[in-house]
Amino acid sequence: MTYLNYLVLALVLFFIMRRFLPIKGINNITTNQLKKEINNKNKQFVDVRTNGEFKGNHIKGFKNIPLHQLAQLAEKDLSKEKEVIVICQSGMRSQRASKVLKRLGFKNVTNVKGGMGAWF
Repeated sequence: MTYLNYLVLALVLFFIMRRFLPIKGINNITTNQLKKEINNKNKQFVDVRTNGEFKGNHIKGFKNIPLHQLAQLAEKDLSKEKEVIVICQSGMRSQRASKVLKRLGFKNVTNVKGGMGAWF
C-alpha cells in the first residue's frame, strides 16, 4: 500500500470511530435511568422519531420533534436553560439530535441509549 492509501484508510477509520464514540458534552443514560427522571419537571423530554412512529408508541411526557425538523424547531420549542433528554427508536437518531442541540447552544443534553427499543 502506498502512503496515500494509508492516509485514506486512516481517515475512513477516524470518521467511522467518531460516529460511535461518545460525544463530548453529551450525557448518555439507559432506559432504567430514564424511568427515574421521567417525572422531573425541570427537564425537557424530546422524541425525535417520525410523527407516525411517535403516534404508534411513545412515552408519556415526551414531545415529538422529528429529527429532520429539530434544527428549525428547537430554539422555539425548547429552553436552553433546562436539560434536554432525547430518545428515538434505537439511539442513533437521538445521538445525531444531541449533536444538533449542542451545536445550537444547548448546554445540558442527554441521549437515551437503546431508545424505545430498550424501553420496557
